[in-house]
Amino acid sequence: MTISHFSIEYDAINHQNTFTNGDTIKGRIIVVASKETKIQTLTLIAKGKGEAHSSDEDSTFSVNEKYYTIRQEILGEARQDAGFHEARVGSIAQGRNVFPFSFKIPDRDMPSSIKSSLCRIVHKLKAELKQSMKLPKKADTYFTFVSKPAVAIPGLMTPQHGCKQTSINLGSGTVSMDVHTDKMGYKQGEALHIRIEILNQSTRLVTPTVMFFRKETSFGNGYQSIAEKKLLQMEAQPVASGRTETVIKRIPIPRRLPPSVLNCCMFTLEYKLKVYLDIKYKIDQGVIIPIVVLPGIQEQPTPAACEGEASGNPYRPTRSSTPQSLEPPPSYEALYPSK
Repeated sequence: MTISHFSIEYDAINHQNTFTNGDTIKGRIIVVASKETKIQTLTLIAKGKGEAHSSDEDSTFSVNEKYYTIRQEILGEARQDAGFHEARVGSIAQGRNVFPFSFKIPDRDMPSSIKSSLCRIVHKLKAELKQSMKLPKKADTYFTFVSKPAVAIPGLMTPQHGCKQTSINLGSGTVSMDVHTDKMGYKQGEALHIRIEILNQSTRLVTPTVMFFRKETSFGNGYQSIAEKKLLQMEAQPVASGRTETVIKRIPIPRRLPPSVLNCCMFTLEYKLKVYLDIKYKIDQGVIIPIVVLPGIQEQPTPAACEGEASGNPYRPTRSSTPQSLEPPPSYEALYPSK
């Protein structure tokens, strides 16, 4: 085997190791050969694609989307890097050969990377080396793409309000509840503030309960599949009969909670806040307020900032010579378990 090592790697541009619309990804393909080896082509392929499916056996479907495919012929563009051999067109020199590449992610609306029970959206880099009379060699690696926040969503940064009046059975009175949040959109790592105003004109003791949950919906072939998961639930102090109380709650949005996906025609990931009253012998449907989780995108460092570092790239590159699985972020429930 003349090719003993074949891999592709890229450089991170921020501490989160994420990329967004219009970012430039730089990296290199590394080929190690035991002797000078003839090559037909060495190609870089960047792809963004998604697949959504159903979890319901009665309405099984699977749909796919392609967001972009970028191909670059790398072999003819090779340059000599310090300490490494220079590769000639049509051949690979003995030893370690490094082929730099650079490409720009399309600056268009595309969904973020995600792996969930109903959908998988990936963005990846693949290197392919072809030799005469031999099977092609392939290496790939995934990178995390985070779509820029959709600031055009109506009401994204305005206060949200919901209200509900509940009648207690057997003429025991009513309970009125008003729920307020300071806005709809929250960045990863930001705190969601909730104000609950309760007027208990019933004979019962009522307990305000706050629940934060995610809702996934996939679409295909005229069907849809829905999966919901409770992420957090907390109770406030009970409100006695004839009392008026204002309850303040604060929910921290984990930095690794996946951002909302609202720009994909085959899948949506939504977050909702539900506030309801726990009343004995009564089911309260409560108030539901939509919440949009926005990505906390870090800016790419400026050249001046990079020069200020003691040495090298301040961010560690991500490397891979074999396909990697895109691991989902930890669940909200794991980070903030309910009591």
